[in-house]
Amino acid sequence: MISREFRILFWVLCVHLAGIYLFTKGFLLNRLALPDRSVDACTSLATHKRAVLLVIDALRFDFIAEHPPEPVSPFHHNILTLPRELTAAHPDRSFIFNAHSDPPTTTLQRLKGITTGSLPTFVDAGENFGGSSIHEDSIIHQLNAAGRKIAFAGDDTWLALFPDAFQPNMTFAFDSFNVEDLHTVDQGVIDNLLPLMRHHKDSWHFAIGHGLGVDHAGHRVGPDHPVLREKLEQMNTLLRDVVAAMDDDTLLIMLGDHGMDKMGNHGGDNILETMSALWIYSKVPLSLPEHTIPEAILPVITFPDTPVPHRHVQQIDLVPTISLLLGLPIPFNNLGTVIPELFNRNSDGSYLQKAMELNAAQIRRYLDAYRSSSSGKELDAAWHDFSLAWDGVHAMDGNDRLIALDNFTRLALSACRVLWAQFNVFLMGAGLAVIGLSIVAGWALFSKLRDVADVEWEKWVDDKVRWSFSASAVGSALGYLAHIVLHKYLDGVAMHQTVLFAAAIASSFVMIASTRPVITLKAIKSLPIFLILHTLCFASNSFTVWEDHIVLFFLISSIVPFVITGFTAPTSRLRYRILGFSALFAICVRLMAMSTVCREEQHPYCTVTFYASESSSAPPLIALLLAFPVAIAVPLVVRRILKISKSDSGLAATFIPLLFAPSLIAGTMFWMLEWVDSAQVLGDMGDTLRVTRTVLARTTAATMLIGGLSVWWTSPACLAISKSQTSEASTQEKTEVTVLGFANAFGSPYLMFWLIFFSIVWLMTQLSGQIVLGLSSIALLSYLEIIDSARDVHSLNNAFTSPNASLQLVDTDPNHDLLFSEIVPLALLAMHMYHSTGHQSTFSSIQWKSAFILGKTLSFPFSHVSIAINAFGSFFLGALAVPLIVLWNLPPLPLSPSRPRPNALRAALAISLYFAVLAFGAAACAAVLRRHLMVWKIFAPRYLGAGFGLWVVDVGVLAGVGVGVGRVGEEIGRVFGRVRS
Repeated sequence: MISREFRILFWVLCVHLAGIYLFTKGFLLNRLALPDRSVDACTSLATHKRAVLLVIDALRFDFIAEHPPEPVSPFHHNILTLPRELTAAHPDRSFIFNAHSDPPTTTLQRLKGITTGSLPTFVDAGENFGGSSIHEDSIIHQLNAAGRKIAFAGDDTWLALFPDAFQPNMTFAFDSFNVEDLHTVDQGVIDNLLPLMRHHKDSWHFAIGHGLGVDHAGHRVGPDHPVLREKLEQMNTLLRDVVAAMDDDTLLIMLGDHGMDKMGNHGGDNILETMSALWIYSKVPLSLPEHTIPEAILPVITFPDTPVPHRHVQQIDLVPTISLLLGLPIPFNNLGTVIPELFNRNSDGSYLQKAMELNAAQIRRYLDAYRSSSSGKELDAAWHDFSLAWDGVHAMDGNDRLIALDNFTRLALSACRVLWAQFNVFLMGAGLAVIGLSIVAGWALFSKLRDVADVEWEKWVDDKVRWSFSASAVGSALGYLAHIVLHKYLDGVAMHQTVLFAAAIASSFVMIASTRPVITLKAIKSLPIFLILHTLCFASNSFTVWEDHIVLFFLISSIVPFVITGFTAPTSRLRYRILGFSALFAICVRLMAMSTVCREEQHPYCTVTFYASESSSAPPLIALLLAFPVAIAVPLVVRRILKISKSDSGLAATFIPLLFAPSLIAGTMFWMLEWVDSAQVLGDMGDTLRVTRTVLARTTAATMLIGGLSVWWTSPACLAISKSQTSEASTQEKTEVTVLGFANAFGSPYLMFWLIFFSIVWLMTQLSGQIVLGLSSIALLSYLEIIDSARDVHSLNNAFTSPNASLQLVDTDPNHDLLFSEIVPLALLAMHMYHSTGHQSTFSSIQWKSAFILGKTLSFPFSHVSIAINAFGSFFLGALAVPLIVLWNLPPLPLSPSRPRPNALRAALAISLYFAVLAFGAAACAAVLRRHLMVWKIFAPRYLGAGFGLWVVDVGVLAGVGVGVGRVGEEIGRVFGRVRS
């Protein structure tokens, strides 16, 4: 039967999800893709019958630059040299550009851009693992409409986007998500593209080759590694072979879909991620260098740390350029501008002017059609500027006309970049209202549950659950009717969204009304200052950027009240315990802070220590040296802490040495083998090591989740019970029962439950993160001992000041007054674990290696779950640990073992409240600052992190209180019922 704690926490989860969903749908921008197709082609500007589009994934501009940044890297500079060699020898037919790749810099979104000429949106980043096909007009659709045959070899993402576009007998697709495979896709491009060019020139008109080796090398070992040098050398050889196989009717376009950051990752808007390489080559001249093009339409940009600027274009400029060079209509939704150098073919500039006029006319048609669509009002604010720029085109001649045409197309691009950041204020307000009311309802439950009598709390919770879900049903019906009546005024709000909002609001109102919380001055004063300050940080971009340091300060400061309590302890034993464990807690927290991953905005005041260097994804030397000792030490420390209360018996005596300890060692062994494979320490043993790692990871996960949970569920108690007969001279024989572990009868079995999931997160975490997890487990146990000792101090102080001191000393009521402030350090510890295990609220900090722990290729749902555990496992562990604050060192007195349950529920509500307030603050600040320059770089990712974090915390307390606490209480009741009998 589902416990009542589970039901009420499930209600909290549902309301939180409703609020997050509504706000997210209103906040994350989207773009309307018009279904129109361009039909008018201009063949007079065509120069080639065929084209080869060669995509070298993650090819950053400096990898082909003639003047690379300083200091020059021997691993990725001056290696892929053919483009610059041919450009220097033939400037009229070879052109190198620094192309801007619009974020999000994920492959699927960039392929959309270079085929449609349109802009991606922020929410598109999530589609990279499962994108849908492109239905809007694109160069691929135009090729098919013109009867041109398309050949393809490489990344199978193209088939997801264009499932029926390529010739079946000339399609050679390869898996794109096996990051550890550096060669299969590249070799597939080489083996299939070159024969098509050499022996079957008449069977295709457009050939696409998409290699992944450079990108995978960046993800796996970073840009500063010999492996990347080998891949670039291979690509240079491929380019030479392609050029040699070309004829005069073939145009070559080589590009990187995006760049890579210093560690080899991508996905965000870091300048190194958005600066990609572009090289266009023809065996016949495309330009007349002696004819000067106005400099105003030839922008340049300087790559970081390079001595000279380079010619700069937008990556989507490829779409109109290739279309006209092949005699195709420009795709209807295109916002790119033709690249002038490729149309500078006559002395009077008429070819260039015609190309730019066709381009501008196409963009004007698109803007007119967009304004006539359902989303047309988005353009109202900029329409006056569009009209002025368009009128200016017709008032100019010569070079001034070229400049005016360029200004119009660039104005359209820049305006649409801003205007498509549209927000649905109705949905954003609805989401904030739901989250805000859920916070009030959660606080009401937390506060009122403290005052409910022990014998009544179960009925009280049942009533609240029944009323809240009944109210949600009524609210759904009212929302349905309201939407029918008011849908004309609810612009952009769907029926199901109105129903969801009404259900969540009605349910929350009923929960608050039925609970009737009393707001007092004492309650207001008890508001946690750290939570308030933490939430206010999201109103500042600089505080949000440095949140990892702020959390560290708050976490250390949150222990100060306990230290003060330690100095005032009435006994030396309690004083030494509190101060000693406080010192151990602070040391562990400070050591965890030594593991850092830096945001782009934190430079130059931050140094990466989580990895070997900023340009490597390999673990640092100290992690390699300490990983195994920490894996061995953590189980020993756990047993030592349990030994304090004699709780290292029963399940703990077998579970820790036979399951928990081996699982940690296996998790560390996995990442050691990954490092050995990446660094090629044992040479070319990739397949053997990959199979070994996969078997090790799957065995460990299955053993702990199936075997560990089964063993724990069967007999979770960590007790050693013995009976003996004693006799006295004056009395008859008596039975004496000895129970080892009695003092921590509730806490120790729940800790075993927590350790099962700790071992899973350990497996999904890289070596540096495993050391951090080990320190965090020690910090957690230290904090539990601090809390327990502090409560003893308060009990003794109350006894000494009470007229009934003897009664106070024997009062062992486990349902003590749990304070919200006791939960705050645990919530902050979870946040600190998140940052110290190599994460930030940025796309670039996602550790993609974790997707391939359970297999060498991307597989749903295992890869997705692995990434989620790697990223948010710290929040889950923090939420799962919160019942320990109530259960730790709690003996089964009074006799009823169910008495800790209401306080465990309050603890779960408290940590959920903490993260709900953070999510509300992040959402509110993102909404208020939605026009801020840094909204998509700082505030939106932080909101997404807060939303995911809240969801994970809610799931964690569901598992902990709804399952773990209930099973522990049931078993302890059974054991001591049997002992008493």
